[in-house]
Amino acid sequence: MASKKTRTVKVGNVLVGGGNPVRVQSMTNTDTSKFLETFTQVEELIGAGCEIVRLSVPDEKSLISFLKIQSKVDVPLVADIHFNGKLALNCIERGCAGVRINPGNIGRKELVEKMVSAAKKSGTALRIGVNSGSLEKELLKKYSRPTAEALAESALNWSAFFEKQKFKNFKVSIKSSDINTMVKANVLFAKKSNAPLHIGLTEAGTLVSGLIRSTLGLGELLKKGIGDTIRISLSSNPVNEVTAAIELLKALGLRKGVEVFACPTCARTQIDVISIAEQLEREFSHVTVPLKVAVMGCIVNGPGEAKEADIGLAGGKDKVAIFVNGKIVKMVSPKNAYNELSKEIKKNG
Repeated sequence: MASKKTRTVKVGNVLVGGGNPVRVQSMTNTDTSKFLETFTQVEELIGAGCEIVRLSVPDEKSLISFLKIQSKVDVPLVADIHFNGKLALNCIERGCAGVRINPGNIGRKELVEKMVSAAKKSGTALRIGVNSGSLEKELLKKYSRPTAEALAESALNWSAFFEKQKFKNFKVSIKSSDINTMVKANVLFAKKSNAPLHIGLTEAGTLVSGLIRSTLGLGELLKKGIGDTIRISLSSNPVNEVTAAIELLKALGLRKGVEVFACPTCARTQIDVISIAEQLEREFSHVTVPLKVAVMGCIVNGPGEAKEADIGLAGGKDKVAIFVNGKIVKMVSPKNAYNELSKEIKKNG
């Protein structure tokens, strides 16, 4: 699928838009002021394949911790700031890789102008965040509620405001908890601007419901070629957001990697399919070698399905067959199934 051509934005050492791969983002859910706890979670997100990590920075203590973490990791960090324009300006002046603001809740435009001027000097990337919950009063009055048209107009107005100051190192996010509103608003914006878009559904929900809603909305936009960075927002461990985003990009053919297919399990299952499949996804989630891996739990459909994959296994009561390119390469015990399958993936990947 062809992506809509957007301009390139530099967030730290990561290029966004301009034909670069769709970047995976997530956000920590720890208290940023608590350095060790937050640093540990950032490391976990990076290990899962996260390419840009956002942290809430509500006060000076959190900013100090943020800057300390930023100095210790290779992935760019984005400071998320609301209402406190002076703190956002401080972040920019102290060299944060990225700062996300909702200009609509910062207050005075003069303060936003200062942020843009400072970002031009520091090289900080800015993200214009437009949410249905923080739309400007005049637009709410004009449209009576946060419609897709209202959200798109807000984003276009702020983009023009930034560009008027000859600043283009920014991306835009337009979010709503309503799938159709979010999709339509991003489509309207993309028709009129070449600014990179970060797409996501705000307040998506818990692990299952959030995954379903986010996949519907983000999948629709990505199929249209819209979206330069994504976040699947979940009320869950943020590592799950990263894994889900990567899997979505693989499913749409926007990212190469190891795809794990597993049988749904039934009474015929002879091995722990669920555990093996989940371990494989964790271990190989951000490996970029394209491989289809099948984990099958019985001898009925297992051998046939495993043969169709690049690498697979079919479980029996006492023995597990490991397939590579349609042929059995070894028979192993169930307790060694995962390790042997992992070895074959690494050997052929």
